Amino acid sequence: MQATMLSIPDLIKKKRDGNALSDDDIQFFLQAVVENNIQEAQTGAMLMAIFMKGMVATETMALTKAMKLSGEVLSWPEEWAGLVVDKHSTGGVGDKVSLVLAPALAACGLKVPMISGRGLSHTGGTLDKLESIPGFNVSQPFPKLQSILAELGCVMVGQTDSLVPADRILYALRDVTGTVESLPLITGSIISKKAAESLNSLVLDVKFGRAAFCKDLASAKALGESMVAAGNNLGMKTSAVFTHMSNPIGRCIGNSLEVIESLETLKGKGPSDLMELVSTLGGVLLVMTGKVSSLSEGGRLITESVTGGAALAKFQAMMVAQGVSNENAQSLCSAQADYHRILRRADHQTELRTHTQGVVIEIDGLVLAEVLHQLGAGRTNAGDPINHSVGAELLVSLGDSVNKGRPWLRIHFESPALTPDQTSRLEGALTLGGSGDKPLRGSLIEDMIPPM
Repeated sequence: MQATMLSIPDLIKKKRDGNALSDDDIQFFLQAVVENNIQEAQTGAMLMAIFMKGMVATETMALTKAMKLSGEVLSWPEEWAGLVVDKHSTGGVGDKVSLVLAPALAACGLKVPMISGRGLSHTGGTLDKLESIPGFNVSQPFPKLQSILAELGCVMVGQTDSLVPADRILYALRDVTGTVESLPLITGSIISKKAAESLNSLVLDVKFGRAAFCKDLASAKALGESMVAAGNNLGMKTSAVFTHMSNPIGRCIGNSLEVIESLETLKGKGPSDLMELVSTLGGVLLVMTGKVSSLSEGGRLITESVTGGAALAKFQAMMVAQGVSNENAQSLCSAQADYHRILRRADHQTELRTHTQGVVIEIDGLVLAEVLHQLGAGRTNAGDPINHSVGAELLVSLGDSVNKGRPWLRIHFESPALTPDQTSRLEGALTLGGSGDKPLRGSLIEDMIPPM
């Protein structure tokens, strides 16, 4: 114990002074973290040293590998070799891609053990969306997870305590030590968890823009390149797609409302921007697994699995397998579903109207998400309760011509009610232009690091 305490300060000083840590240094530090042979202040000091001085590529890769090996690493049947895939998004507003993509990939013959997180700050989490469905259980023991995956091809669960325990400790400390925005620490956190899933292929949706973690394409590419290199280094085929995140994705924001929009999408009635993301990310994974030879063919197969109903059937079966009653799952997936008979509707709705006429140029997703967060749709600290029914529906789309007084946003809320300041902020989120002005967004896809 004494040797550990003498060595840890030396490692902190080494990184503080801008020197590269060896593989053994990193492994020793993480072992001390997991075994609690280190003071919390020392862990925080090391995180700050990494934040301030950065890491070279070899350090980042060593950190990611050591984090992966800090806990259990999942294993799959041999006959699944090459078929186990997942996707990770760096977080956005209205981002319900996973709910459509996972069953679509399963319908195309892949295995998708989607281990997801909860929402924090203004971004929504996949687990929170799923838990707005009565009975849906995101905590599944591994044998049950594997049996669902064997039968259906997709399962959507939360991270277990045994997977990458080093990340759980470091993530909590990064949040309170001001070291969240560190490329090596982000890379290690994300890629170690995916590598512990023993994936064959991973696609990263790296978002940039006002409502994203990365505010511009350059910072998104730096993060994407770091994660792709780390993933490939661990033997996991990794690709990245860089996508715009200023306007909300789709027309619904908020947990239960996003489930409704996902189900509508699985019935072939989804918004085009959401389907563009689903077909692109899915197409990349189909290429990476050798199911197709081109991105266009992969995108077409994903789209067909959605419009043809195969993905919806997978989602319905997955709901039942994870605890939703057969009756409710069938009802939610029916053609004329009465969604709010099953998914709780907020007590109050109010609509905002346009103050002038014009063309919808932009809708600021960050403002909408921040106000909804204040109304109870999100959480500030891990473990905080959230209200699944709070959310917003966009009643207009980019490029629409609108008259003065037209409803453009419907807010679903309970207590507290909207304050005058929140109403003012929401009204300022809508940008209208003249007839010659064009929306700021066309395709959501800006660039990609293609599959190797």
